[in-house]
Amino acid sequence: MNRIVILGAGYAGLITAVSLAGRTRRREDVQITIVNAEERFTERLRLHQTASGQRLADLRIPELLAGTRVEFVRGWVTGIDTAAHRVRVDDGREIEYDRLVYALGATADTDTVPGVGEHAYTLDSAHDAELLARKLASLGRGTVVVCGGGLTGVEAAAEVAEQHPGLDVVLLGRQEPGSMMAPKAKAHLHAGLARLGVRVVNGVEIVKVRPGSVDLADGTSVQADAVLWTSGVRVPVLAAAAGLRVDGSGRIVTDPALRSVSHPQVYAVGDAAAIQQGYGVLHGTCGSGLANGVHAATSIVRELDGGEPRTFRFGYLHAAVSLGRHDAVIQFTHPDDSPKRFFLTGRPAVWYKETVSSIAWPSFGQLKTFPAMGAFVWRRGGRFTR
Repeated sequence: MNRIVILGAGYAGLITAVSLAGRTRRREDVQITIVNAEERFTERLRLHQTASGQRLADLRIPELLAGTRVEFVRGWVTGIDTAAHRVRVDDGREIEYDRLVYALGATADTDTVPGVGEHAYTLDSAHDAELLARKLASLGRGTVVVCGGGLTGVEAAAEVAEQHPGLDVVLLGRQEPGSMMAPKAKAHLHAGLARLGVRVVNGVEIVKVRPGSVDLADGTSVQADAVLWTSGVRVPVLAAAAGLRVDGSGRIVTDPALRSVSHPQVYAVGDAAAIQQGYGVLHGTCGSGLANGVHAATSIVRELDGGEPRTFRFGYLHAAVSLGRHDAVIQFTHPDDSPKRFFLTGRPAVWYKETVSSIAWPSFGQLKTFPAMGAFVWRRGGRFTR
């Protein structure tokens, strides 16, 4: 029996599971297990909507996997024994594997800056986003500070401002929002934030989060009735603790086929993998995670059939940013993620963004039956070859 265990059921882990299930559905010598802390699938692309108080679909992983022979195990992974090929779960279970897919992702870095863990909200899960939604609903008036000028911070600030017009929203961070965009696209993004009443303060360093304020390195403070932290991420320490080779950020270093360079029976996909491409190390996006997962599933099947996995290649296609429910910016990019001249705004961009955000879940179901679709479906999130 070939025992394949997948750790994490986010975008990358879940597409690995359904792709493997589809490609091995006629084989009796393959056993697939996926381990995840929650039964609910986290639509990370929509957590800013949840945080603003919008109700989204309750998507259940076991329901998706029904009929696939994939075993779903709910639990937190507490350790990996790479010598014994065994995974430990918090309820005491030990799951043995022949091949492991590490897809545990990343979470907000709440340790680097004092006070973040105690006084700030995050968008790590639907539960975390719902906690912030309840807080915002209780305020009525006040100031919400969103820390981090990246795309997650921009989307969250815009959504909160649109859904809670009585609140003052401040977007605070080192980088200028939209810094990766071409000038006209960036200008539209800033105009959209201004239209929604978001006050942008960039070029600042946050040194501490207090119960009612955010302290800056220049000695000033920003008053805050609620703080959302979107600045920086961290990965679980499980990989390093298990002896897998990791980079300076704790991500598993992979070979060109997405296998761990120190433990080739372990594949690493998604945000917890340090995947080298010609233009540098891949940074985490939904599109790249989906492409990782499809490639890992295809490669494992190749190995089961006695072949060798092929090199993973990925090129970025776009940066898709919502500005509330009625505006968005789609910056199309070169494969190395540098901006092209072409971009979308307004209603066409809203439609495009909604299409990108909605494609994953129904496609998971389709891949159970038509696994070959994996080579084509994710071109909207990026270009890749097997």
